[in-house]
Amino acid sequence: MNVVARAGWECCPSCPPGHHVVKDCTERSITKCSRCPDGTFQAGYNEQKQCSNCTKCDAGLGLKVKKSCTPTSDAVCEVLDGFFCSDSNRGGCRAARRHTVCSPGQYIAQRADKDTECLPCTDGTFSNGTSSSCQNHTKCESVGPKLMKPGTDSTDSECGEHGPHAGLVTGLVMGFILGMALMGLIIAIILRKKIREKANQRRDKKSETQEEERDITVTTPLRSTDGPEPTRDQQDPTTTMENHNGVQSPARPSSPSHNGSVSVHQDDPIVSPSSDECTITVNGPSVHFKSGIGGA
Repeated sequence: MNVVARAGWECCPSCPPGHHVVKDCTERSITKCSRCPDGTFQAGYNEQKQCSNCTKCDAGLGLKVKKSCTPTSDAVCEVLDGFFCSDSNRGGCRAARRHTVCSPGQYIAQRADKDTECLPCTDGTFSNGTSSSCQNHTKCESVGPKLMKPGTDSTDSECGEHGPHAGLVTGLVMGFILGMALMGLIIAIILRKKIREKANQRRDKKSETQEEERDITVTTPLRSTDGPEPTRDQQDPTTTMENHNGVQSPARPSSPSHNGSVSVHQDDPIVSPSSDECTITVNGPSVHFKSGIGGA
């Protein structure tokens, strides 16, 4: 216990690290202490009524936390990348400044706790201003392609296969290929649409035809199922009698006799004077018989 305070003739103890005095001692009581609240600290024995505020490592000032604050110790800060410390304190940094930015064609020669020193690149090398050394230019003859564009102190050499207009030619070829592909896609979409429309038209036409067939009623005549359809001669019972001279005359319908023979009724029979044979056609078939007129 560190005794630093005195009440009357009495010596009072101090508060330990991480604490502060709440009530001083008296002749009848000792010093009353309390722990430091968050964000504050007391590094050693003290008789302070309140703790000290912790240091804030502000990123806007180029600082970041190296060691966090505790009730018994302050925070320690360090610089962010791109800054250098302008005020050091107990292994930390209380203030920082931004490094000088090197221009393209220069490289960073020094950093850390001091400002940047920028130095120019030598011939055959280049830098964009953010690296700590300059890089050698690419030698196109060593890798195969031709030199398209010489390097500078800030850019590398450009190499290619087909001369300085190779990029333009490549762009035109790629544009042509993409254009043809797009055109082919559009044509394919149009053809597919037309094929689909034709298929829909055929389907609609087929549906209409089926509807018409269902609406049409076809009437057919009744036919006998006992035999074939009678011929014209069978339907007309008229008997035709023909002589050998080729003359035909209508005859009355024939009627069967009692013994099954056919009787022919003729109103005006035509008989050839030079022949005694006649031909009678009854219901289609011809019947030949001899007439008794010539032989009687």
